[in-house]
Amino acid sequence: MAIKDTIKKPFTRDRDTNVFVGLDLPIRRGDGRDGYFASTTTTIEAVKNNIRNLLLTEAGERIMQPDFGLSLKNVLFEQVDDSLVMAIQDEIVNKVNFWLPFVIIKDIIIREMDTDGIGYDKNTISIKVIFSIKQDPTTLNSIQVSLTSIGGETSTISGDGY
Repeated sequence: MAIKDTIKKPFTRDRDTNVFVGLDLPIRRGDGRDGYFASTTTTIEAVKNNIRNLLLTEAGERIMQPDFGLSLKNVLFEQVDDSLVMAIQDEIVNKVNFWLPFVIIKDIIIREMDTDGIGYDKNTISIKVIFSIKQDPTTLNSIQVSLTSIGGETSTISGDGY
């Protein structure tokens, strides 16, 4: 019978510098030691990239995976009220449970941000997902994504936090 080692940290780097977990996002050229593309070295970096990718992908955008992603860009011009926040939270929880079953969502914070002081030309919705993974449910991490519409065009700004 296997015994789980609870003493060592689950997100420490492997001693072998040639071991990588996945591609780092945004996809870019690596520094040379990790191959052609930049790579993640810990599980939590890879999970953050997976959640960011899921949140920023529009539903139907990915070829051969029409159910992958969310329809967050559609809510940029909606009035942000409790029902819209609940709908966004439900969609995020459902998609994360389906595509990333190893992630435990602890909280989702959705805010409407006024980036120019007036609120008519620029509209930004900030989504912060606080999560843990089933491998280590006591350690919290977060990812924050902001969706912005400027002059009819939609762009995304993402960042980390917690």
